[in-house]
Amino acid sequence: MTPDDDLALAGEYVLGTLPLAERLAFETRLKAEPALQALVSDWENRLAELNDAYAEAPAPDLLPRIEARLFPVAARPRRRWFAWLGGVATAAALGIATLALLPPAVPPVIATLGAENSALRFDVHHDGQRLIAQQVAGAPAAVDRSYELWVIAPGAAPVALGLIEPEGLTLTYPAPPPGWVLAVSVEPLGGAPEGVPTGPIVATAEISL
Repeated sequence: MTPDDDLALAGEYVLGTLPLAERLAFETRLKAEPALQALVSDWENRLAELNDAYAEAPAPDLLPRIEARLFPVAARPRRRWFAWLGGVATAAALGIATLALLPPAVPPVIATLGAENSALRFDVHHDGQRLIAQQVAGAPAAVDRSYELWVIAPGAAPVALGLIEPEGLTLTYPAPPPGWVLAVSVEPLGGAPEGVPTGPIVATAEISL
């Protein structure tokens, strides 16, 4: 890569026009190359004025609602969780997590997960057959922790979809319908030991597509 190539890539990254595979490769370099970080910062400063014509529209804070659903105030007997462990097993049978090469075309984003006053962001795509989750902003999970993705149907218990590793999470899974919720929790390394969320919920989003 020449300096001119990196300058152009940084501009496309800030504008959001890089294909997903190139974006992920760029973000891997970005973590380790201060010069590349400076180029991105320079582009962000150049393009900042483009936002001046638009008023800020704060995203709705879904975190309290999700936490209330995952961790109700009234403690339930632990055996109640086993009632939906079968659902976890069914979801695992329907969608086997695979680490695969992403296609050149960027699948549609069905949800961007985040939380108020947090830099963490996760994009979830669906290409018609596969669910693809990727951390796009914020700090990685601590060395002894994992980010775990959950899907929650209206009125149902959360179902684990898998761990969002640094390289992302890809699994065969039907497109969740609008109104379903995706959430990311911080779990012990390797995921929630009993398929039940135990850690704090750090990012959520309701599917709108």
